[in-house]
Amino acid sequence: MDESKYEVLKLENQLCFPLYAASREVIKKYRPLLDALGLTYTQYITMMVLWEHKKINAKELGQKLFLDSGTLTPVLKSLEAKGLVHRRRSVDDERVLTVEITKKGMALREQALPIPTALTSCVKLQSQEAVQLYELLNKVLKTLNDPEQK
Repeated sequence: MDESKYEVLKLENQLCFPLYAASREVIKKYRPLLDALGLTYTQYITMMVLWEHKKINAKELGQKLFLDSGTLTPVLKSLEAKGLVHRRRSVDDERVLTVEITKKGMALREQALPIPTALTSCVKLQSQEAVQLYELLNKVLKTLNDPEQK
């Protein structure tokens, strides 16, 4: 029997597997740093957007994070329960949910400042390699989320 046609099914031949495994391992490295802030990784990336934008509608936030509302809603509820964000419905259109960072949420930014540097030291890439990887991953994300590709 010709086994060569099954090469495509080998784990070692899958582009998705190293992406998945690397993502899990990187997030695992974040865990002790984020535990000190009382955040999960998803809460952390949400806060990163809010530190930058201060106030944003939930739909746009979800788009920036590549998260659907079913994933984003519990994250926002949890952040609100911690006093880090406020969620409000628009007066003009109740379907629009606005998320705004609180003073407590902004104060957390200072504690988070060392995290990116700590993670960079874990991933042993030259700066040029890191830039190249970043660009390639963003190209993959753009391609996967391009409506013309679907």
